[in-house]
Amino acid sequence: MTTRPRRIGVFGSAFDPPHLSHLALVRAAITQLGLDAVRVLPTGYAWHKNRPLSPAAHRLEMARLAFADEPLVQVDERELHRPGPTYTIDTLNELQAETPGAELYLILGGDQAQAFPSWHRWQEIVQIAIISIAARSAATRTDCGTNIGAVSTTPLLNLPGVRFRILNLSPTSLSATEVRHRVAVGLGINHLVPAGVARYIDQHHLYLNS
Repeated sequence: MTTRPRRIGVFGSAFDPPHLSHLALVRAAITQLGLDAVRVLPTGYAWHKNRPLSPAAHRLEMARLAFADEPLVQVDERELHRPGPTYTIDTLNELQAETPGAELYLILGGDQAQAFPSWHRWQEIVQIAIISIAARSAATRTDCGTNIGAVSTTPLLNLPGVRFRILNLSPTSLSATEVRHRVAVGLGINHLVPAGVARYIDQHHLYLNS
């Protein structure tokens, strides 16, 4: 009997802070893609961000708190220790070498998918990983039942050599920017982030000047 390759999800983000949409996306990927494991990777030096990130130690600990109850998730801190800009292709190459024969699924939110054609060495990324894109719309389904509504115009789908899967999620507008803003103006965030993350933000007085 032939066994299928091990399926490993790869999900990178600043996690500044991690919120419930991050958790929902990872859970959807595990269920819908049949993943055996997920590597959650807080971003190191985010060359593409127009604002400085919170200290790496805070973002790492918040990611650990956010995914603490997910048995298939491992928070991987390698990008935080890598000098220079953080590039996904470097992480994928390392994971490919560490897990020979595994299928790598790069998990992307909608905004990440839109920006993908500008990513460093994207042509190599699509040779290594199956691109898994969050679709938060019930608009349109293909003949095979895949919900493509929110991503049907994503340039990524038309790039040569791309293997992709669509992840169906409930619509949401939640973002880390919203969480930071609410903290800064004194509004509650318990309904937006995991409980451990909310406590951590409060204990360490994060985002008060955002």
